[in-house]
Amino acid sequence: MRKAAAVAAALLALSGCGSEEPPPAPTPEGLGEVTIGADGVQEVTLQTQDDYLFTPATFTVAPGPVRLTLVNVADQMTHNLEFTDDELPQPVDAGIPVLAPGEEKTIEFEATTPGDYPFTCTFHTQLGQVGTMTVSE
Repeated sequence: MRKAAAVAAALLALSGCGSEEPPPAPTPEGLGEVTIGADGVQEVTLQTQDDYLFTPATFTVAPGPVRLTLVNVADQMTHNLEFTDDELPQPVDAGIPVLAPGEEKTIEFEATTPGDYPFTCTFHTQLGQVGTMTVSE
């Protein structure tokens, strides 16, 4: 009886430790920062990894041309990036259909209408891998 009670107490104590979520990892330097390329195009880089996140999940650009690079630093997970067409202030005719571990791809598009532009990894939407590009006024 004592042994069973001790095991139950140990399991209860261990289960309490696992319920805390770790703090979010800091965003690596440069990710999500919007810069202007030599050709005048706004440039931003996002990252995916072996989780269900875009790092960062949000960024803001001014109206105009955008060059978005997605880098997949995952060891195992394949990702993509698609703008959620039914929720956009204007259509974005660009996306990244497949990005294998270790790959990076760049897309270019014009974002002229201010507002929020949701995007997702369609492989992991149900797991919360979503983000938002905001086009400022």
